[in-house]
Amino acid sequence: MNIVVDTNVLISALIKDSITRNLIFYLPYTLLLPELELEEIENHKSEILLKSGLSELELDELLSNLLKYFKIIKTEEVIEYKETAHEIIGHIDEDDVIFFATALAFNCQIWSDDSHFKKQQKIEIITTLEMLDLKNHNPK
Repeated sequence: MNIVVDTNVLISALIKDSITRNLIFYLPYTLLLPELELEEIENHKSEILLKSGLSELELDELLSNLLKYFKIIKTEEVIEYKETAHEIIGHIDEDDVIFFATALAFNCQIWSDDSHFKKQQKIEIITTLEMLDLKNHNPK
């Protein structure tokens, strides 16, 4: 099963050794991350460093380890779904269109704790707590 991961979920895993980080390491699913979101992480690097207390080297190593559990999705793979995704979420948050396009392209859910993701009915959104429940019912 594929699941698109919201950047905020990955950033949360970078900031704190938590349930989120452990889920990434142990979920029996293919985690999808739009390639554009790697830039988003880079744009927030100073904030992540500050909140995590990690050195830049430690952060880079952790990110590298986490990304081993992701399939990075190129924009070209989802471009044909962007218009539909924009119709679903664009009026709520333009920045989230890429996650919905990826979910449409791979016919899957999105893992996000952002409440505005659930303001639409087309794509199923799974929170971290729901992911934990899924993992407990489907161990690796």
